[in-house]
Amino acid sequence: MTTVDRPLPVAATRTASPRRRRARRGVLLRALVAIVVAVVTLFPLYWMVVVALSSRSDLVGGELRLIPTSITFENFAKVLNGFPVGTWFGNSVSIAVAVAVLTVAVNLLAGYAFAHLRFRGSSTLFLIALGTLTLPVQTIMVALFRLVTGLGLYGSYWAVVLPTAASAFGLFLARQFLLGIPRELIEAARIDGASHFRVFRSVVLPLSRPLIAVLFFMTLLSSWNDFAWPLIALKENSLFTLPIGLLYLQSENGPDYGSTMAFALIDVAPMVVLFLLFQRYFVQGFARSGIR
Repeated sequence: MTTVDRPLPVAATRTASPRRRRARRGVLLRALVAIVVAVVTLFPLYWMVVVALSSRSDLVGGELRLIPTSITFENFAKVLNGFPVGTWFGNSVSIAVAVAVLTVAVNLLAGYAFAHLRFRGSSTLFLIALGTLTLPVQTIMVALFRLVTGLGLYGSYWAVVLPTAASAFGLFLARQFLLGIPRELIEAARIDGASHFRVFRSVVLPLSRPLIAVLFFMTLLSSWNDFAWPLIALKENSLFTLPIGLLYLQSENGPDYGSTMAFALIDVAPMVVLFLLFQRYFVQGFARSGIR
């Protein structure tokens, strides 16, 4: 038995056509908005590259253009030869990675406790932790300075790492993400005799890869760009990080925009590359944590 294709009624065709046109216009509008936002967002980075690759004569003579006619690396050579950029870069990497690892470990463990353990005062403690988000870091710097000085850590890496090795926002993000893990999985593991640490290691951690990527990248970025506290806690030139080194370069060279942008580009480039590599996990972690 064969079926004969019948043309759609004229009314249905007229109804579907405007819908398709509206759908196409919506897609084009979203694409246009995305392009505009991308251009506005990326233009400062592009301008940084242009200034860093321009000669001093172009910068002083006012001949700088959006598309440079000539490219030179003299600004990068001046920065790399005149300052211990490699040492400062290594310091930034060491401090940022140490802070990120400790923050991920502390926030994951605390988030698991607040999400799946029941103990007296858990809600109050969680609200108190979230309340610290309203406190500017400048209000606690004196207390932090007295603390690290009393512990004999002033002037060392640990003076920067330990006070920032946890965050209230990271705790909130971890708790919201771990609430999405079915309680039945944890209860089944507990019935089989697994301890809480075993449950955390064998059940929670494998399911938390997007969260770990988000926490690690956010903390790494925050620690990498941190300026005020490392400037207070570190006292020797050999321990400076890149943001402090940028201030040191500006104080030494004055308004040398080419060298400043070259140094800033060295500072920014690693974080841009990391974001491009881990953006999928970054988006997944925020989506599954319930933050929109």
